[in-house]
Amino acid sequence: MHAGFWKRLAAALIDGIALSIAGLIIGILFLNSSESTEETLGAGYFLGLMMSWIYYAAMESSTHQGTLGKLAIGIKVTDMQGNRIGFGKASGRHFGKFISVILLCIGYLMAAFTEKKQALHDIMAGCLVVNKS
Repeated sequence: MHAGFWKRLAAALIDGIALSIAGLIIGILFLNSSESTEETLGAGYFLGLMMSWIYYAAMESSTHQGTLGKLAIGIKVTDMQGNRIGFGKASGRHFGKFISVILLCIGYLMAAFTEKKQALHDIMAGCLVVNKS
C-alpha cells in the first residue's frame, strides 16, 4: 500500500530535525563563528547540501530503503516494481525535490492527490513510497 501524504510529511519532519542537529554539530566543530566570512558561509551551505544528498541517497538505497524518518514512521522507498533502488536513482529522486520546492511545493502536495501517492520527484525518478509490510 502506498504511503500517504501525512506519513510522508511526518517522516520529512523527523529527517529535518535529524539533519538540523547533525548540521549544528558539524557547524560547531568545523566553523569558527567569529570568522563568519562569505567563504565560510558558502562552505557551510555547500557542506549542508552535500550532507543532505548523501544522507537521503545512501539511506534510501540501503537495505533499510529509507531515512531515519521513514524508518520511524514505517515507510520505505522502492522502484515501480517494489524493489530497492540504487544510489543513482536515489540521487535523482533527491535532486528532483528541488523542482518540487521551486514549484511552490506543489510537487510535494501532489502526493496527496495522485493515484499512487507520488510526489513530483517520485514520478520523475520512477519511485514509490510504500508502507512497510
